[in-house]
Amino acid sequence: MFPAFNVSTTLSIFQFLILVAATLCIAAGGYIINDIFDVEADTINKPNKLIIGKYIPEDKAYTYYMAFTVIGVVLGFYLSHLIDRSSFFAIFVVIAALLYIYASFLQQIVLVGNIVISMLVGLSLVIVGIFELLPAITAQNQFIQSTMFEVLFDYAVFAFIITLIREVVKDIQDVDGDYKMQLKTLPIVLGKERATKIAFGLTVFAILILIYYLASFLYMQLIVVTYFLVTVIAPLIYIAIKLFTAEHKSQYKTISKLLKFVMFLGILSMLVHYIIK
Repeated sequence: MFPAFNVSTTLSIFQFLILVAATLCIAAGGYIINDIFDVEADTINKPNKLIIGKYIPEDKAYTYYMAFTVIGVVLGFYLSHLIDRSSFFAIFVVIAALLYIYASFLQQIVLVGNIVISMLVGLSLVIVGIFELLPAITAQNQFIQSTMFEVLFDYAVFAFIITLIREVVKDIQDVDGDYKMQLKTLPIVLGKERATKIAFGLTVFAILILIYYLASFLYMQLIVVTYFLVTVIAPLIYIAIKLFTAEHKSQYKTISKLLKFVMFLGILSMLVHYIIK
């Protein structure tokens, strides 16, 4: 996609696939270790989706976690050396470490775990710019490279905010199991009603930020503005309304799924930029 914006890139198709594979492997490892630590809560929150201990023994799950994480980190090390940026390898180590710390400790601290996992989702977008754009910067192309990196960063901020809202909603949805595990999540510390108001406030904030961004930077691109209004802002308004009236677990589950879909459509808007370029 980047060549369509007249920017210089670093990675070949093979190298980009290595980056994707490394990111997915580390994410898979993080998902597994989180499921291991959440077994007790998941028996209450989502007994029908329980995998660890039901279909996969815990010791084997740890093996899978180690395998995916090690493969992801090794791929990151290999890619960093391929592009002569060995220091970039630290990014993969930090991400893998944070995913373990989140699962084992940070998710027990009110809001801290939510913020960390939201930052990691945003980082999954920024890392593309780090590997693709930064190594290719020269004195001649610095402006366009930096501009494209800023665009990626804006998308990362969007992903951070939507993920944070979803994390709060998921905590409200899973409050019974989390209470049994004595976790200090937002709905347990402040109460379900106040946590819902915070999720509502964050959603309104996201809507206002997006409207400001469209009005300030994209107002000349009618197709892009229309896309965001229909696929992102309108669903977020609907989500805000549903949060204002939500009471039951099934309602929060639906909102969580909608937020995931909104983030997917928001990231997909990059293709709209590509088409109209």
